[in-house]
Amino acid sequence: MPKNIKTPGHRPTLTKLHKLSIAGVATLGAAALGFSLVPGNSQTTTDDAAVSAAKVSYSEQPIKDVKASVTDQLAGSDLKAQDIAAKKKAAADATAAAKTKAANALAAKKKAAAQATAKKIAAKKKASAERAKDATASRSTQRIKIETVAAKTYANNLDGWIRESLDIMKDKGIPGSYHGLHKNIMRESSGNPMAINDWDINAINGIPSKGLLQVIPPTFKAYHVPGTSWNIYDPVANITAACNYAADKYGSMDNVNSAY
Repeated sequence: MPKNIKTPGHRPTLTKLHKLSIAGVATLGAAALGFSLVPGNSQTTTDDAAVSAAKVSYSEQPIKDVKASVTDQLAGSDLKAQDIAAKKKAAADATAAAKTKAANALAAKKKAAAQATAKKIAAKKKASAERAKDATASRSTQRIKIETVAAKTYANNLDGWIRESLDIMKDKGIPGSYHGLHKNIMRESSGNPMAINDWDINAINGIPSKGLLQVIPPTFKAYHVPGTSWNIYDPVANITAACNYAADKYGSMDNVNSAY
């Protein structure tokens, strides 16, 4: 029979196993008591802790999002910088192109002006050369004419004197014919260029008539024809002066048939 453990004054001896069992039961009891004494908001605290724990547990995803956002921002900034750089380059290219175009236009304008100036100078030179050529040709013509006149010779006799006088008279616009001159010369002096009248009224007055056509000195001087001699006895000078006087008084030596 087992011993009576309820005997008063008697405590049974606890083994090591019994002690461990008792300690375990006490611990479970204390845990149960502690759980039962937790306040009503303990669930919230637990939930908050859980949330906090959850947040800490999943905080890697927001960091990834932040990194992505920063990366996007950097990419956007890089694109903006590239866009600004492209715009600046386009503006610089446009400015350079405008400057080049303006420089080319200015160069073309200067070239056109230089060409126009060169054309004007060439035209002036050409005109000057043509004028010089015309002047040379004119001088040549004049020389030929002078040489032709100078080359013409007259006989040193009445026929030659009359013909030379007629050429001078023609050049000066003095009328007269070979017949009219010859007729009056033969009547006045018989063809003697040194003839002098020392008996008529002119001689009495001290101004005798002289030469082929018997001209007094004042008349010879007044009607002297330029290009002829101032010697009243010179045949050609005497004839042309007398014919010039006759043209003024009678229209022509051809109209004179007597003393004049």
